[in-house]
Amino acid sequence: MNDNLNDDKLNYKARSFGKGLLLNAFLLLITATCLFPLIWAFGTSLKTQSSVFSDMSIIPKVLHWENYYLAWTDGNFGTYFVNSLVYTVFTVFGIVIVSSLAGYAFSRLEFPGKNFFFYMFLAAMMIPLPGSFVPLYVVMQKLHLLNTRHGYILCMINVGLSLSIFLFKIFFDKLPKDLEDAARIDGCSKLGIWWNVALPLARPALAVIIIFNSLNVWNEFILANIIFDDTKFMPLQVGLSTFRGEFVTQYPLLMAGIVITVIPILLIYIFLQKHIVKGLTAGAMAG
Repeated sequence: MNDNLNDDKLNYKARSFGKGLLLNAFLLLITATCLFPLIWAFGTSLKTQSSVFSDMSIIPKVLHWENYYLAWTDGNFGTYFVNSLVYTVFTVFGIVIVSSLAGYAFSRLEFPGKNFFFYMFLAAMMIPLPGSFVPLYVVMQKLHLLNTRHGYILCMINVGLSLSIFLFKIFFDKLPKDLEDAARIDGCSKLGIWWNVALPLARPALAVIIIFNSLNVWNEFILANIIFDDTKFMPLQVGLSTFRGEFVTQYPLLMAGIVITVIPILLIYIFLQKHIVKGLTAGAMAG
């Protein structure tokens, strides 16, 4: 009897070990496929133009760090980087404020047309981004906001609102109302409850919204070309195209520029990783 139990335990441990080994091997494979393009781009950024196709090593023996300096100065990457940083910070800030207020209103307040307006925001999520470019351009033209920084920021805020409002409403729906009642007894207004109670408790949703919208703004290319005519307003992704000529592409400088564009978003993700995982898990459970 005891021998059978021991055999069952050993078989169970062996099966668990085998499943864990296969799962970890699969995850390592996925991780490698995600990291390899970044490692390859970093290695290529340290090569010369002539050795890009002749030197097949991932990391070259002679490291040409000057490619980053040339990309930053000769490619005017410094200006593009600052532009993208400004657009990302102000856009994400605007999205967080507007969408958190709207999400809290849809979750906690009662007003005429509440469900209609919320479903309209949900319907807007089904419209692909390029489908909104024409009306956005027409509106910006009528408001004389074309080729302006604040016009572009307003467009990007509009792009990110629907999903952000939806995520905030999901989290605010799950918050216990007892906390709000206690804050109301202490004299908090509705805005005070939103700022002091609801928003701090929605940090997982806040992290997801920040990283998703940061990625959208940081990687935007088409809308920037539509809104801007002056190159001094262009964001980072448009700046990458300066390394691609009609006949020659400067691959080391292009890869150096790509590495520069990846670093800020990577740092944001590392900093908010714990909250992002919580936010995605809670959002999936709520859905």
